[in-house]
Amino acid sequence: MLDIKTPQQLTDVYEQYKHLLGLRLGTEITPDTRMVLVCGGTGCHASDSEKILQKFQQAIKDNGLEEKVHASMAGCFGFCEKGPIVKVFPEDVFYVQVKPSDVDEIVTQHLVGGQRVERLLYVDPATDEKKESSDEISFYKLQKRVALRNCGLINPEKIEEYIAAGGYQALAKVLTEMIPEQVIDTMKKSGLRGRGGAGFSTGKKWEFAHGYAGDEKFVICNADEGDPGAFMDRSIMEGDSNSVIEGMCIAGYAIGAHQGYVYIRAEYPLAVKRLQIALDQARSLGLLGKNIFNSGFDFDIQIRLGAGAFVCGEETALIHSLQGMRGEPATKPPFPAQSGLWGKPTIVNNVETLANVPVVFQKGADWYSSIGTATSKGTKVFALAGKINNVGLVEVPMGTTLREIIYDIGGGIKGGGEFKAAQTGGPSGGCIPAQYLDTPIDYESLASIGSMMGSGGMIIMSDHDCMVNIARFYMEFIVEESCGRCAPCRIGNKRMLEILTRITEGKGTEDDLVELHSLAETIMDTSLCGLGQTAPNPVLSTMKYFMNEYEAHVREKRCPAGVCQKLLKYEILPEKCIGCTSCARGCPVGCISGTVKQVHVIDQSKCIKCGACMTRCKFGAVVRN
Repeated sequence: MLDIKTPQQLTDVYEQYKHLLGLRLGTEITPDTRMVLVCGGTGCHASDSEKILQKFQQAIKDNGLEEKVHASMAGCFGFCEKGPIVKVFPEDVFYVQVKPSDVDEIVTQHLVGGQRVERLLYVDPATDEKKESSDEISFYKLQKRVALRNCGLINPEKIEEYIAAGGYQALAKVLTEMIPEQVIDTMKKSGLRGRGGAGFSTGKKWEFAHGYAGDEKFVICNADEGDPGAFMDRSIMEGDSNSVIEGMCIAGYAIGAHQGYVYIRAEYPLAVKRLQIALDQARSLGLLGKNIFNSGFDFDIQIRLGAGAFVCGEETALIHSLQGMRGEPATKPPFPAQSGLWGKPTIVNNVETLANVPVVFQKGADWYSSIGTATSKGTKVFALAGKINNVGLVEVPMGTTLREIIYDIGGGIKGGGEFKAAQTGGPSGGCIPAQYLDTPIDYESLASIGSMMGSGGMIIMSDHDCMVNIARFYMEFIVEESCGRCAPCRIGNKRMLEILTRITEGKGTEDDLVELHSLAETIMDTSLCGLGQTAPNPVLSTMKYFMNEYEAHVREKRCPAGVCQKLLKYEILPEKCIGCTSCARGCPVGCISGTVKQVHVIDQSKCIKCGACMTRCKFGAVVRN
């Protein structure tokens, strides 16, 4: 492959391969030529998208279309609820939930016959209208893709396509036209803040590391995404690893580092595979390694696999793990910018932060800072999940409201239920009730209502969710993931989990509610690291906004949402029971009595609350209270 040593050589590669994106971007449309893109994200990959691509390539060959139709893999399209997704360009036809058995029909009917396969088009649940193009689908209308700009557009395993999309132009500009201080000033002017949770200024972090002397400095990409339901960083690594690599190179130049590490959890095999491919290809082109762009700047990157410890998302714990030590946080100061990896100045930025960096230099700091709010610039990627119709990956400008994300993009609550709360910030965040649906999504606004941005998980809950049980779930996660170094987190969170468990089992008392709140505040004030300091957030936010549910569990021994199993009560309505005996025959513990054509009765002392009777009854005679 060509060894790129000058910006002009990079431009030559861009000119040579930009036709690969021409059909997808609508800039180079050749008559009768089409491009088929198949989603290659983890969700679609698990649903045979690789087999779908192979079948397309074979069917195209069998129909003699090799000169007119090209089939390729792309990163995540974002609309995970409807995967596997196939897009056909230049028409931009959007096919959903495609199976390998659908491929021949798409090829013969659409690619050969010119007719859309109607049954595979997206159907808007609000209007029952079929939508042909992604531009017509509400899920995409309010989104603005910056960090995700290439996901679903390029083949992540071909660096030529990244270059064709403008890749490595920012690095060329930085290395040949700017000094490190100018790079840092540009980052500060852009207003980009860390997307890993804390929201600290990226430019200031780089400035601190630049200012400390050291014979070695390091850049670390934190790809240890551990929030339940979060898949933002994974999708970027799977769909556009080169953007992260380029961002790391620019960061390295800014602070004077020559070595970078990507700390990524081993549970992300597809992301690791594509990252390694991207690193190998970048080295082969001279975009990593010695004397990049003849600038005298050397920089290389290595992958380090993490074992999936949530606490290693905290930068000092991550550094300890990378050094081969136990993943435990350190007392700060000193901060990693002064003394990090092996005691050397180190910056740790997460995947999404680094993916934004090249865009700042491609389009300018003013362009980037024009997006978002006064204090929260740019866009934010969210993994939208839970009781929502449109589960998927969403990127919106900072300042977009919760209501817009949930209803305009997310399509509302699944099953027609009512919105109850949105959990942002993962186990470290809070539950936001309906009264704050019009809250803009930015760092300060979320903090003001008891939540946080976090890395970008957004779990939507409906009126069928129990908020006490939600708090217990997150506390169970925290207790499991705590490193145990400090007593407030190790012991205090364990005590909180025990109290929450008692409450969900109907054994809680009024004193438990007082102790739960007191423990939460103590743990926040005394824990060593961010994990412990924010661990009580789900408990405190649910107690603040949903105290009535806690009180129902404690005073009435009742779960209003009908979720906490030990508080459930199954009863048979005499007026609806016809004595079919189906419930009695399906009961695993034999607690239902009654003969044929007689009303049946459940012995509550024997009932294990499994719900088998309710499932088997075809007449609605069994109810859950």
